[in-house]
Amino acid sequence: MTAKIFLKLLLGVLCVLIVALAAVDVLVSARARADYLEQRQQELSQKARMLAALSPNGFADLPREKFRAVAREAGVRLTVIGPDGVVLADSEGEPSEMENHGGRPEVMAALQGREGASHRLSPTIGVDSLYVAEPIPAGALRLAVRISDIEGQVTMLRKEMLMSMVLAFIPAMLVAAFFARYVSARLGSIIEFAARLADGGFRTRMNWSGKDELTKLAVKLDETAVKLENTFDELRREHGELEKLEQIRKDFVINVSHELRTPLASIQGYTETLLNGAIYDAENNVRFLEIIRHNAERLANLTRDLLTLSRVELKLQKFQFASYYINPLIEHCLDSLMPLAEARNISIAIERAPETTEVFCDSEAIHQALSNLLDNAIKYTPEGGSVVVSARVAPRVKGQPEFVEISVRDTGIGVPKEDLPRLFERFYRVDKARSRAQGGTGLGLAIVKHLVRSQGGMVWVESDYGRGATFRFTVPTQDLGLSEDGEVQAGLTVS
Repeated sequence: MTAKIFLKLLLGVLCVLIVALAAVDVLVSARARADYLEQRQQELSQKARMLAALSPNGFADLPREKFRAVAREAGVRLTVIGPDGVVLADSEGEPSEMENHGGRPEVMAALQGREGASHRLSPTIGVDSLYVAEPIPAGALRLAVRISDIEGQVTMLRKEMLMSMVLAFIPAMLVAAFFARYVSARLGSIIEFAARLADGGFRTRMNWSGKDELTKLAVKLDETAVKLENTFDELRREHGELEKLEQIRKDFVINVSHELRTPLASIQGYTETLLNGAIYDAENNVRFLEIIRHNAERLANLTRDLLTLSRVELKLQKFQFASYYINPLIEHCLDSLMPLAEARNISIAIERAPETTEVFCDSEAIHQALSNLLDNAIKYTPEGGSVVVSARVAPRVKGQPEFVEISVRDTGIGVPKEDLPRLFERFYRVDKARSRAQGGTGLGLAIVKHLVRSQGGMVWVESDYGRGATFRFTVPTQDLGLSEDGEVQAGLTVS
């Protein structure tokens, strides 16, 4: 590729130089011919005036041989013309055989008393000649020289000029070759870079520096590569997100189908049993109805949690942000779950934040998130255990807003280390059998995650398996400018 560009550039420069040489040759030759003609005309004029001054009759009275000798000494063709245009003497022709010269332009001017000149083909000797005629008392004295002499001088000048131009042509071609090599190498690099871009090599860069046009082109190509790389990465990320969303959708359908199938099958089975006569079985009919009611509650809870999660994820959940004292929010939540804890003989304690500690949030969202965490803690803590809810102002990171950290710590069996990263996924359960026995839907922690993120906070879990678990989340103390439509979504529940 580079070699082809080099040859094309070199041939182009060669053609330009050849055209320039031809143009210079034509222009200089024409100018040189004109200058020589003007110079010879001036010389002839001087000689004509001198000869006219030396002989009033133009040497016409000399013998023919002496007349010719004067012409040879002067280096011209000498002609004497009478007032009537008749040739009286000529150094190269026979006067008696020559036609009347009264109509010649230079002769007409001389017979009128002024110097005349012309350039034309001589009818007498048949060559192109330059004529100058000077008025004399006897008529006109005309001098002529052949133009071939001038052409010879012009030809010699052209040869010398062409030799000089050829000598100058050699270093010019060397410079042109160097320039062509330099430009072809840079153009070749640009073409190769463009080819890599076309093949998807967006991460390569030319990194040229300078102010010439090719460098500017390389800089623009680098900028194009950066934009293409960013666009490609964005498309790849979007493709990955779409694949992840598709997998989430498939998992969601599978999980929802599984979660619905179990209680529906149980409801259908026991209903059919009752309809087939078990309703009159005094020992089992009430137990069968309790099982049906329990599974109906599971369906209701699952439907409620699915609707809640969908509203938050689809940004349909409306929030009303305001400032609240954190301690009353926690106490209100504890009051609603205290009967459940007392029924399982589980003590609940609160570690209060300073009474003036405020948070900026939607109170219902925080209440639901904390309720879900407390409900899980009570369900998975053995009888006689304890649950501690605490609130404190989190250490502030420079340049970041201030948050209050709320934690729920229980004395249950905890969460295995390998299950911690997936604990906030939808339908993910550490102990599936126990979770269903407790009536869980597998969506509580996913709801907590989305609700906390919609408030601008974060949620995480810490657990030492066998020694309980601690769930923590943060709530901002000031207005973060969040949309009440829940625009802040840091990711789906699989992240």
